[in-house]
Amino acid sequence: MGEIEVNYGSTLPTESLKVIAESVGIGNLSDDAAKEISDSATYRLKLVLQESKKFMMHSNRCKLLPSDIDNALKVFGIEPIYGFHAKDHIPFRYASGGGRELHFIDDKDIDLIEFVNAPLAKLPLEISIRCHWLAIDGIQPTVPENPPSVSKDVQKLECVDPLNKLKKPIDKEVSGRPSTGKAQKLRNVETVHVKQLATHELSVEQQLYYKEITEACVGSDESRRAEALQSLASDPGLHEMLPRMCTFIAEGVKVNVVQNNLALLIYLMRMVKALLDNPALYLEKYLHEIIPSVVTCVVSKQLCMRPEIDNHWALRDFASRLMAQICKMFNTPTNNVQTRITRVFTNATNSDKTALPSVYGALEGLAELGTETIKVFVIPRVRMISDRLDSPEVTQNNVDRISGNQIKHLLCKILTPVLKITHSPPDNLDEYKKEFGSVGVQLHAAVCKARTTTIMQSTSNQNVTQTNTQSRTIVGRPVAATTSNIVNPQKYVLMSQRPVVAQTPPNKTVYISQQNIKSEFQDPSN
Repeated sequence: MGEIEVNYGSTLPTESLKVIAESVGIGNLSDDAAKEISDSATYRLKLVLQESKKFMMHSNRCKLLPSDIDNALKVFGIEPIYGFHAKDHIPFRYASGGGRELHFIDDKDIDLIEFVNAPLAKLPLEISIRCHWLAIDGIQPTVPENPPSVSKDVQKLECVDPLNKLKKPIDKEVSGRPSTGKAQKLRNVETVHVKQLATHELSVEQQLYYKEITEACVGSDESRRAEALQSLASDPGLHEMLPRMCTFIAEGVKVNVVQNNLALLIYLMRMVKALLDNPALYLEKYLHEIIPSVVTCVVSKQLCMRPEIDNHWALRDFASRLMAQICKMFNTPTNNVQTRITRVFTNATNSDKTALPSVYGALEGLAELGTETIKVFVIPRVRMISDRLDSPEVTQNNVDRISGNQIKHLLCKILTPVLKITHSPPDNLDEYKKEFGSVGVQLHAAVCKARTTTIMQSTSNQNVTQTNTQSRTIVGRPVAATTSNIVNPQKYVLMSQRPVVAQTPPNKTVYISQQNIKSEFQDPSN
């Protein structure tokens, strides 16, 4: 009895081997053959378990894992087929009947219609190899694949603390002689900061790049200009040329505003956009040149030769978005960029002597700064602007009349979402006229239309119910479809805080002065 207990479970039972033999088609397996196979299989299992135990012990674990058995099988040259690895829990269901107990995986029915109607997956990109220079004569070239020579964090630190370079310790002695004794003591006591001459010398390659990039950005070749702007937006090696780029933009805006050259002003603003989008550049040190250039393109009195025909409104809109981006990126409690820009735009809207195109640019600039800016600085001045637009001096002048229509259209766009929230319904036309003047008629119509659209969307969403019918299919036999529970209808109300300004103005033909270049554009940002 004791021998039976010791040997119990130490070998594979012959009955199990006979069952396995029957499953593979061997019906009459003798007892002697089953015993021989049992002994051989038991021996090999013990070898695998002993090797698995070695992996467990070398891993400093007390629990044998399936991975240990897989590694043991690999050692013996056998394909690891033991166990399985799954992230999700695989539930086993229990069933019994006819004197037998089974554990099986519950396979769910799959709706083939969903797979047939599902959109096709996107094809993966083809594998390609691209080569670039890691170093040339021991110097790392500034290409997008290599890290920038000066990181953005270092540029920001130099902007905040310009004396950071002077704080670095100097290891080398002057003139190659060690300073000891009294000289060493004086140097430790007294420190003299010498202003360095920052010449920013450019290599021949950098000078050639600067020449080509500036000519391409303001040239007449659109494909070459697109490549140049892409280089400005992605090249990490522009840190040393950034002062010259900003000076080029500032001087270009000064000259072309005087000459009313609209196309070149658009090209220069595109350069500003590309430099702002470059993740390797930090432009806070050069805001004193960039901000006046951008603000000039927003509130300048005249930006083109023919204000009644040329689409200078697109440039003002694009420059306003750039100004909002600059405020978002660089506004701090120290420099107060957004506060100062808001003051400039507000002064332009307050003065009666300000040209109407400048008023349009100032309103667009305030609108790009956010909803709160519109509530505080735009809405209180709508009545004054409306009275000015109704004056005879404006209605009799063709250019001022076109500017007035643009201002009214802009006010409807930027004020409608705000008034829909701040003014509770019902909307009274007389109240709008009293508060906003003649522009109140258009504002009243726009707000009522916006409210009607919101109510229609809300009503349609309330009436929509979704019923999912899942067709289940079993191999060899169709099963009747079942209807799922009706999903509770949900209500969606679309609300926006900022008006959506049209970014694609009508096509206009612009004649560039001094170059006799004819170009067509739709949006300065393209």
